[in-house]
Amino acid sequence: MQLKHVTLDFDGPVAILKLDHQEVMNAVSMDMLGGLAEALDAIDENKAEVRCVVLTGAGRAFCTGANLQGRNNQKPGKSNAGASLEIGFHPFLRRLRNLHCPLVTAVNGPAAGAGMSFAMMGDMILCARSSYFLQAFRRIGLVPDCGSTWLLPRLIGRARSVELSLMGERLSAEKALEWGLVNRVYDDAALMEEAMKLAHELANGPTIALSLIRKLYWESPDNSFEDQLNLEFESQRIAGAAEDFKEGVTAFLEKRPAKFKGR
Repeated sequence: MQLKHVTLDFDGPVAILKLDHQEVMNAVSMDMLGGLAEALDAIDENKAEVRCVVLTGAGRAFCTGANLQGRNNQKPGKSNAGASLEIGFHPFLRRLRNLHCPLVTAVNGPAAGAGMSFAMMGDMILCARSSYFLQAFRRIGLVPDCGSTWLLPRLIGRARSVELSLMGERLSAEKALEWGLVNRVYDDAALMEEAMKLAHELANGPTIALSLIRKLYWESPDNSFEDQLNLEFESQRIAGAAEDFKEGVTAFLEKRPAKFKGR
């Protein structure tokens, strides 16, 4: 499915959502955000069949941030640099955060600015060895946005987050792995094969439980211990009522691989 600067494909239970505006290294425009919204609509319409989503970039970049073309003719004091955030970026980020299934981000090249935030939204973040991350905002006189000031310190700590944002220096895939920002790093040629392998493994899992797991970890940073215990209780009640729980226990007792159906 070809949308505005976005491609959406389905490989069985896995949806592959690809940022696809290679002329600008997949920089994000309002048109692209519209295409992403349409793609998520299509995924929602096929919610029963889609059990994992892979987010990646076309060509040699993952995403180089917001598309700045035409921004240099704005008068100081007159532009509203934050307007596009609430109109376009924030709705997309909120929808990723509330996705019904696991999200794998396959970072195939530079992930800068908003692109770095898109990458960090993954439940599993996989990188090509040549890829890198960049908090590019200070280079154009802006502050980090798209949730990066919430995501980064929770992934790598305050000191490293502030340094990346103040200095605007590249963070290599290998260093990102060392710091705990990403899960796995692969040779460039192997990235998508490994991402799809992982996505299918997740898609064939107990996806009701997996969706609850991602919710638990999204909620955890802002919850008290008691709040989290209560959320675990509610989540376990839902997971325990699913068919997959019965199948998982039966398969364990019968010493065979479980055949989960996401129900």
